[in-house]
Amino acid sequence: MSKELYVGSLSYEATEYDLEKLFSVSGRVTSVHLIVDLTTGEFKGCGYVRMSTEAEAKDAVDSLDGAMLIDRQITVSLARAQKMKPQGGGLRGRFKGKPGGSDNAGPAPGPAKPAASKKTADFKAGASKAAAARPASARPASSKSTPARAASSKPAPARTASSKPAAPQTRTPKTGKR
Repeated sequence: MSKELYVGSLSYEATEYDLEKLFSVSGRVTSVHLIVDLTTGEFKGCGYVRMSTEAEAKDAVDSLDGAMLIDRQITVSLARAQKMKPQGGGLRGRFKGKPGGSDNAGPAPGPAKPAASKKTADFKAGASKAAAARPASARPASSKSTPARAASSKPAPARTASSKPAAPQTRTPKTGKR
């Protein structure tokens, strides 16, 4: 049995002090919590009261369920166990291609990796942009050693800006007929 009680149908003028005063008839009240809407801050008309012992909680349910508080008849019952909410939150499942998304096209979720901080992500993004903007001669040498290319007397052909490579030119055999 639980020491936590759910109190419903409360008047919107009820305060934590009013509930503590009412429930102290059945025993020692250890805590009172009124439920408030997180976005608007309005009182929802219900709350939780915690008693010091299970016997006091049972006595409070038996004696105070249906009692009048200010201008309303309240309901008192044992509080149900709180459901476990999935961890993570955020934008999970909002974008395609992510695990848990609507199309499930992403990789299967594996072991959790520690999330990089925003500063680290910004630093990495800034570093890669800066590296791409520098000319090749100004880039630091890579830790991998690359074999040196043999120098040729013929310069490499200049690349064009088009994305398609040029079509190879084919020769047609010469025939004596015109």
